[in-house]
Amino acid sequence: MRKYTLKIPEGRSNYFINYEAELNSEQLEVVTAEGGPMLVIAGAGTGKTRTVTYRVARLLESGVSPENILLVTFTNKAAREMLFRVASLVNFHKNKLWGGTFHHIGNLIMKKEAHLLGYKSNYTILDREDSKNLIGHCIADSGVSPKDGWFPKEGVVSDIVSFAVNTQQEIEIVIKKNYPIFHEHADKIKQIANNYLKRKMNMNLLDFDDLLRNWKLLLDKFPDILEHYSRKFLHILVDEYQDTNRIQADIIDLLSSYHQNIMAVGDDSQSIYSFRGANFANIIEFPNRYSEVKVFKLQTNYRSTPEIINLSNQSIAHNRLRFPKTLKSSRSSGATPALIALYDTLKQADFVSQRILELQDEGISLNEISILYRAHYHSMEIQMELTRRGIPFEIRSGLKFFEQAHIKDVTSFLRIVSNPFDEIAWKRIVRLYPRIGNTTANKIWNFISSTQEPLASIASKELANLIPKGAKKGITSFLSLLKGLKNPDVLNLPSRMIYLVMENGYKEYLQVKYHNFESRIDDLNQLASYSLKYRTTEDFLKDLALMGIMTVEDMVFEEQNDERVTLSSVHQAKGLEWSAVFIIWCAEGKFPLARGLKEKYGEEEERRLFYVATTRAKDELYLCYPLKGQGRGFHEILLEPSRFIRELEGNPYEEWGIEESIGSDDFSF
Repeated sequence: MRKYTLKIPEGRSNYFINYEAELNSEQLEVVTAEGGPMLVIAGAGTGKTRTVTYRVARLLESGVSPENILLVTFTNKAAREMLFRVASLVNFHKNKLWGGTFHHIGNLIMKKEAHLLGYKSNYTILDREDSKNLIGHCIADSGVSPKDGWFPKEGVVSDIVSFAVNTQQEIEIVIKKNYPIFHEHADKIKQIANNYLKRKMNMNLLDFDDLLRNWKLLLDKFPDILEHYSRKFLHILVDEYQDTNRIQADIIDLLSSYHQNIMAVGDDSQSIYSFRGANFANIIEFPNRYSEVKVFKLQTNYRSTPEIINLSNQSIAHNRLRFPKTLKSSRSSGATPALIALYDTLKQADFVSQRILELQDEGISLNEISILYRAHYHSMEIQMELTRRGIPFEIRSGLKFFEQAHIKDVTSFLRIVSNPFDEIAWKRIVRLYPRIGNTTANKIWNFISSTQEPLASIASKELANLIPKGAKKGITSFLSLLKGLKNPDVLNLPSRMIYLVMENGYKEYLQVKYHNFESRIDDLNQLASYSLKYRTTEDFLKDLALMGIMTVEDMVFEEQNDERVTLSSVHQAKGLEWSAVFIIWCAEGKFPLARGLKEKYGEEEERRLFYVATTRAKDELYLCYPLKGQGRGFHEILLEPSRFIRELEGNPYEEWGIEESIGSDDFSF
């Protein structure tokens, strides 16, 4: 290992950049530090990007050649932004500096060294869809049949394989921990994964995960390659280090093994992506891996008011696994965060929508307003109410609630019972069952639509002759479900109908098709709960249909009005900021999410999510929760404030009364 000291060359003691004028004292200390391992704990809104940018500029001014600097980010956009900023500070050739995502850098290295691993340099990189399709071929080759029971679809197998690569775990371990429903298929899935790897090799193909796997393999297997790149990269800077997974951290450790000039920048309090494979231990144990590390802290927040920062500090202080820090706001005093208890989820949606209109009247742009939630299904009532009131919104956490595939799937069952001649719903439903594709779906529809009673003709012997042998088991299950849905005791109870669909095979379908099946089940439970307000299934379906209709007037309005409220899960909101932020469903079991608390260290990650949510707000923060909700057994349950609120001391928020929060007596109870 060679030590390196950062020095300005002779004759350049007068810097081109006046760092003292451009940076605060915390940032300046990082930017002008000597070489060696550095861990920069950059709190929310403390100018992390600015600090990294000026550090790169300082290295270049000190005489470090661009090709000897490696800047690793998590998005290409972040890399471009940083390099653009550096270019505005110092004159250098941007293309010579190694900057980009882990996958981008891995690709650059593989282009040079692919032959060592048996690849040609003109390999093709598979995108996610192509990767899934190839895994689908491998599943077909493995001889999986309907007799094997519920076997994961190619998308789920792809997620299992990817998670195993990125976390450096055996496939059996990943299945046991994250996909226990497939434990009986573990050997088969491993066989498929091995076949997938061989087929890629034979066809000179790499997927995104291979760019990391092979990069690390090169460094592990070929000492001369390790020496070359570890000597080449005199300085390594890694942004958002708290989001690295196991293989990424291993790669960085190997690359920095010669000079040890590694600067890891991140915020342990914003480590929230363990479900993707991010390893919190990478940042929290960084000082253990680099004994001579210097730890720096950026604690001056330029985003939020002191009142919001005070609440955020109090919350995250309850985590035991963390680097202690206390954010200090650079701004003058502002509004105290508000805690609002509402009667139920509908009243919560009413309050948020009404308050948004009031904020708009006060001159705050809709673009500066956000509604954040822990899980996507928490946004359903909000979406309904915003639509009713004509408040434009965009969703960062996925599709609009009623546009999601699983919502359309389940409501299609209700649609055919309500309207047996609904061609779109029929074809969607039958294609959910094994061995039924477009051709068979068309045959089924052509037959039943020619009869007077499609719901009866689906069970006829004539139709049975049109169905492939492998599909008969699925159709039998469908007929059984259809009988239950037509039961007079269920027919006009959409909530009961939704649960019937879920309990008669659809839950299992979600498990084999989607890696996030639990979230989708939560969506459907919320849909069933919401449907309790309707007297008939027909009324429920009409209301849902109206939610998706956009008139010409709506389209003209949206073209003329670019302002939109942002709806987002907390995960998707990280790195963003708004003037006013509403955090909804701040109730125990909802935020923190009950499912998240089951994981090891789950409470601390949930609290980090709460911290990320609160620190998105610049001027106004509203913490909302309903006092009651619907249990899964159709009974009402009382809700209490989140533990993240109850544990706060010194009243860092102002409690709004029901009448006060709404501005009317509509919410009295």
